[in-house]
Amino acid sequence: MLDNNAIVNALRSVKDPKSGQNILTAKMVEDLRIEGNNVFFSIVLKSNDQEMKTSLNFACMEAIAKVYPDANVNIHLKLKSDFSEDDQSILPQVKNVIAVASGKGGVGKSTVSANIATSLAQLGAKVGLLDADIYGPSIPTMMGAEGKRPKIEILYGKHKIVPVEAHGVHLMSVGFVVEPEQAIVLRGPRLGGLIRQFLQECLWPELDYLIIDLPPGTGDVQLTLVQMIPVTGVVMVTTPQKVALIDAVKAMNMFLMPNVAVPIVGVVENMSWFTPEELPDNKYFIFGQGGGKSLAAQSNSVLLGQIPLVQSVREAGDSGAPISLTKGHPSQIAFENVAKNLMRQVYIRNETLEPTRIVKMQT
Repeated sequence: MLDNNAIVNALRSVKDPKSGQNILTAKMVEDLRIEGNNVFFSIVLKSNDQEMKTSLNFACMEAIAKVYPDANVNIHLKLKSDFSEDDQSILPQVKNVIAVASGKGGVGKSTVSANIATSLAQLGAKVGLLDADIYGPSIPTMMGAEGKRPKIEILYGKHKIVPVEAHGVHLMSVGFVVEPEQAIVLRGPRLGGLIRQFLQECLWPELDYLIIDLPPGTGDVQLTLVQMIPVTGVVMVTTPQKVALIDAVKAMNMFLMPNVAVPIVGVVENMSWFTPEELPDNKYFIFGQGGGKSLAAQSNSVLLGQIPLVQSVREAGDSGAPISLTKGHPSQIAFENVAKNLMRQVYIRNETLEPTRIVKMQT
């Protein structure tokens, strides 16, 4: 007698060539049933690619044969005709889109974004970092890419922007195309067009994580983002004090609105305590305590980590080499732990929750 759970576990080893997810997580398996020594199920495809059909069919049969060599496997490949263009991600090569948000400026959101990105890269992940903080693009400085310009390539007759690469991370920022002293005055459609260009017209490679550094608060960029791509989850950045927490809750609640429904995958508490370089064991809680834990509890997520306020973190960012590149430094270890915790939470989110849908705004 064939066991249903054994068949399901076997199919988990089969990957969707488009998303890289297993075909169960990607919701491609339907109508699974077992009758004696026969296994029946359907594979739902989003394109009529013959090579993909053959590859998936063979991979499924091979996976089940490893468990039940004598089973008769009957696979029906069907095209999901009701899969609308609006539901498709414009970034199919990106496995996870992680937005980094804050309720107010000055809490170190961009520092956290840069160090999460470089920490993930140091851990072996393929990482992109999009600086969507249009009005204060600091990622080029923090990543040592000031003055660099993205290359332009022509692909199938269309001009595409090639992200800049630094410290093993693929980067895009308005800071690469606008002079640092030039004021940026954009609203509504023009702002949305710039964000769309960075997402749709950039030649982002295959990525495990695309980290998006959002502007503080809630506004056009946040709304544009969730209407363009399915965001896997949000990392909230706050400092411990009550004022920062109040603003962070407002920003968090925008993502948790029923018509947006982007899960919070964790909270990073920045500037948790002050530690003088000459007294590394001393902690001074100058901004109070508990803000990160409180925000994590309110968002039904976890505290990914606490980052101390130390001079070397600021100096590293100003020099263009994030502290996460300095092996053995206490702050490097702290950011590495944040990255590891984020990877774990993203995995749990993908295994337990439905994929985020692109937001359809009501007119």
